[in-house]
Amino acid sequence: MLPETDCAEIAAPEIAPAETAFDVTVARLRACRICRDAPLYGAPLPQEPRPIVQGLASARLCVASQAPGNRADQSGIPFMDPSGTRLRDWLGLDEAAFYDARRLAIVPMGACFPGYDAKGGDKPPRRECAHRWRTELFAGLPKLELILVIGQYAQAWHLGRSKAGLTDTVRRWREVLGSPGTPRVLPLPHPSWRNSGWLKANPWFETELLPVLKAEVARAMAPR
Repeated sequence: MLPETDCAEIAAPEIAPAETAFDVTVARLRACRICRDAPLYGAPLPQEPRPIVQGLASARLCVASQAPGNRADQSGIPFMDPSGTRLRDWLGLDEAAFYDARRLAIVPMGACFPGYDAKGGDKPPRRECAHRWRTELFAGLPKLELILVIGQYAQAWHLGRSKAGLTDTVRRWREVLGSPGTPRVLPLPHPSWRNSGWLKANPWFETELLPVLKAEVARAMAPR
């Protein structure tokens, strides 16, 4: 992890009676400018950082995603794009439920839009972000029951790196979901429309995994 001094300029406010540790971490994250002002991995972020994260300490379900896209960066709302439409369909949630921060947290590997690569695709999430903030964010979500790890970067963080790749990791979803410990983890591919070919080549994802995913999400989101 990066030393605390890398964000020394971000003062930790005192926790008010109604404020949780997660709220404080999110506030500090939203003020963070490491990737622009003190980058450790590559060139500085070329645009003004706009960290995007969702959640409250009461959340029981977490979408551990990759990084906000350009549309999210413009709106400040995660997954408010075609990828989000597909993801909500996978989860069986409407927008109201998906954006209910009391029940569902969204914690990306990189909280800011990383920009585009030479081929017009999104760059990988900034590594500084996960190293500095991820452990602290999850420490503030003590009620999580299920983490949906989307894409190779989140899967490497939560499950360890696999030489076999994303397809093998997602194909082993029963083994991963059934592993001991809490919160439980379920690996998913990224819902980007760029992955339509992958979904067509792996029909088991829709026929076998999605029904279980919807049931697990409904269980985690159910009123208590």
